[in-house]
Amino acid sequence: MRARLHQNWRDIPAEARGCAAALGNFDGVHLGHAHLVHTLQTTRPDLPLAVVTFDPHPREMFRPQDPPFRLTLSDERFAALAALGVQHVFQIHFDEAFSQMTAEHFVEDVLHEALGLRHVACGPDFAFGHRRGGSVPFLAERTAELGIGFTAVPALADASGPYSSTRIRRLLQDGYPERAAEELGRPWFIRGTVQHGDKRGRLLGFPTANIPLGRHLEPARGVYAVTVRLPNGQTRPGVANIGRRPTIDDGQESRLEVNLFDFEGDLYGQTLSVALHRMLRTEKRFGGLDELKAQIGLDAQDARTVLTAELAGK
Repeated sequence: MRARLHQNWRDIPAEARGCAAALGNFDGVHLGHAHLVHTLQTTRPDLPLAVVTFDPHPREMFRPQDPPFRLTLSDERFAALAALGVQHVFQIHFDEAFSQMTAEHFVEDVLHEALGLRHVACGPDFAFGHRRGGSVPFLAERTAELGIGFTAVPALADASGPYSSTRIRRLLQDGYPERAAEELGRPWFIRGTVQHGDKRGRLLGFPTANIPLGRHLEPARGVYAVTVRLPNGQTRPGVANIGRRPTIDDGQESRLEVNLFDFEGDLYGQTLSVALHRMLRTEKRFGGLDELKAQIGLDAQDARTVLTAELAGK
């Protein structure tokens, strides 16, 4: 069955009711999230598998002044959940009105009445309802009273502690996309629409596709070996810069600029997914455009070497 996305919790079709659902934000859909989903699936294989999540992320509403922090936006998250075998994603619009809903009403009105869930599962830190008034013990008690099955799933952990979105964000901000990929179960990528830039890369001999970071987390600024998924499904290797380009304009807005190796074509207006594989160097200022051009050439060679070695190791 193809996964379905439901964005109006007040109007759920009859065929989507009666699921077993995992609850949470699922930013990144990392290995810890996969563990939660697979545990639920094993516990209730007789029921359709679902996820109840929120968009925007509650933190985006409560702390709008914070820098963007998302690992996955809603479309990316849906695709990753579908890849885990989730059949229904109930994506609840999180706004001011919904944030006022009590934990009691969330369980009774949303999970029980609106979605008709027969079993729910969550991790040990799940909190919900107005001012996070609902806890895991509360959820266990209230679902039992309503005849809904409940499973509290221990967090998946390694020697460094539980897998978490926060931990993965830190790895990316510290410049370790390869370690973030190990915890995500896949390379981390930025997905966005190519916009017109200042054509400076073309003048330097390295034309780039310019993609705004948008609501995505900004990883460590610097140069990366990347692979780029095109709209037709083809994947191409490349090298990318994330930052403010201090040699050229000291711009205050960070951007992603990616050069696809051995590629000719117009990418403006197209949506690309740029997966970060390895950070090659940090952002730095050069003495001039000639020095910058020489360094970009070296960066491209390094990226080819890294990606070739990674491909050979698979």
